[in-house]
Amino acid sequence: MLLRFSFLLALCFCMNWGTCSYAAHGVSIDGVLKYGPEFEQFDYVSAKAEKGGKLLLHDNGSFDKMNPFTLKGTAPFGLEMFVFEPLAVGSLDEPFAEYGLIASDIALAADHLSMIFTIDKNARFSDGSAVTPEDVKFSLETFKSDKVHPFYPYYYQDIQEARVLDEHRVQFVFSRTNRELHMIASQIPVLSREFYSKHPFGGEDHKDVMTAPIGSGPYVVKSFHQGRSISYSKNPHYWAVNHPTRKGMFNFEEIVVNYYKDQIVAVEAFKAGEFDFMLVNIAKQWARDMVGKRFDNGQLVKKSFPHKNNAGMQGFLMNTRRPLFQDERVRQALGLAFDFEWTNKSLFYNQYTRSSSYFSNSYLAASGLPTGLELSYLEPFRDVLPEEVFTTAPVAPDSSGKNGIRGNLRKAKKLLEQAGWTVKDGVLQNSEGRTFHFEILLASPSFERVMAPYVNNLKKIGILVDYRTIDPALYTDRVQKFDFDMIVHVYGQSLSPGNEQKNFWHSESADHPGSRNLAGIKNPAVDGMVDKIIYAKTQEELTAACRALDRILWYGYYLVPNWYLNVHRLAYHNKFSQPETLPLYYNHFQLLMTWWARNGENMVTDKQ
Repeated sequence: MLLRFSFLLALCFCMNWGTCSYAAHGVSIDGVLKYGPEFEQFDYVSAKAEKGGKLLLHDNGSFDKMNPFTLKGTAPFGLEMFVFEPLAVGSLDEPFAEYGLIASDIALAADHLSMIFTIDKNARFSDGSAVTPEDVKFSLETFKSDKVHPFYPYYYQDIQEARVLDEHRVQFVFSRTNRELHMIASQIPVLSREFYSKHPFGGEDHKDVMTAPIGSGPYVVKSFHQGRSISYSKNPHYWAVNHPTRKGMFNFEEIVVNYYKDQIVAVEAFKAGEFDFMLVNIAKQWARDMVGKRFDNGQLVKKSFPHKNNAGMQGFLMNTRRPLFQDERVRQALGLAFDFEWTNKSLFYNQYTRSSSYFSNSYLAASGLPTGLELSYLEPFRDVLPEEVFTTAPVAPDSSGKNGIRGNLRKAKKLLEQAGWTVKDGVLQNSEGRTFHFEILLASPSFERVMAPYVNNLKKIGILVDYRTIDPALYTDRVQKFDFDMIVHVYGQSLSPGNEQKNFWHSESADHPGSRNLAGIKNPAVDGMVDKIIYAKTQEELTAACRALDRILWYGYYLVPNWYLNVHRLAYHNKFSQPETLPLYYNHFQLLMTWWARNGENMVTDKQ
């Protein structure tokens, strides 16, 4: 691996734990950083950005807690980003780099088994108290405990402990080497030990649950009405206002988030001027609803912003804990019944690309047949894997041919017969007389028009399906408890997959409520590839392991693949100024945080 030490390694010295350590203003996986020690701001922000104005946003559903890190309940939108900060923040124009924020200096031991963070002497929580190494130690211990969402202990499992060295330095000790663990460690949000000594973390008392937290971030919670709205105001004493990782960002004086019943209601509220900005994730709304006089005269804008994100996978996910979905042939048959080509043309205005990978839109996606290192990773599991993993390139079912969806339904019927299901009186039954009947839970009514034709196709082969939209809070609770048959789910992916994959797919997470192993996967080959990903030492090893995992998941038929976009579809009121340069790897909200109110005008829109 080629390391570019010219500016990455600010100094080299021997620490008291006996190994040479390299200290720097930032870290990356491959030793390369775009920005040097003296950089002033990221390229995708603007020095012309003005501070001020009120930004009105929206979210769907409601909220019932003020802690974004626990399992139970729903926190308000923006709380983690606005109020809390990590030790280092990622650059949006580099896939594998982070730059110190709370940590002014990051020193990684030569053996990669420990690192030292030097806390910026200026770092302050919003109550004015200094951020200390003790706060960092408390934060790590909290995120490794059973008080937080189960995702965090999995993600931070290889960080063994934190040791306070002096009034400004804290050391993390790792249990084993992991090529991205120093970056994972740098992402830990820093909590105030003093605040959570007064308001127990994850406490059941309603007063504690709904107490606005303090953090070191750019905003504080100004006010809120539980489940209806929350207002964030800029911390007038924000310690990092001139920090190079924060310049040109978080430019609005106040941010208000109002809650709506669902996306359909929210669209009409947006057009009526009730809030300023929204991501449009429904093709019909983009094509047919984001039109009219106010768009024509320029008051409202709709624009696609390209990105190079790993699109991951969205699909109709099956819960294999249910006996109905435990046969791979059954799951494959359910995938054959989805007519993507018709759906994309008739419902989506041909806006989408079909997903054929769990790492869509990235070089990590499997293609062709496995060779080289990827094949060598798969070989030990040949006896437990479907033959197709080795003989057939992963390609989604196609219904555009001569026979269209009918040909796919015939294949599905044969698979179901092989699995012991036959049609009797128009309904699929097994040898025990049980009918093939299940339920699809939805969080948004907008998906009902997608499900209707899919359910109709399933009915043609004797499968009975009910689908319904339920309250978002109830939906979240049921999903966290794995109380569902099928749902629509998105597995987001980065360009550097790592510890989070254990939470997605590994057998250890399958029985932990709140984990993202929603399919209930328990597969030794999957476990093996997840471990290969987490402990890959080179980019070649990481890529091979991701592609091997991709094939195994694909031919496990755990979900019905959906679609993806390589742009963000954004609609907004024409009151923003924007930087000239777009980032490369970003979500829509990160982009918005680089915008500002034109001429400092108030962002409250006129209702007309």
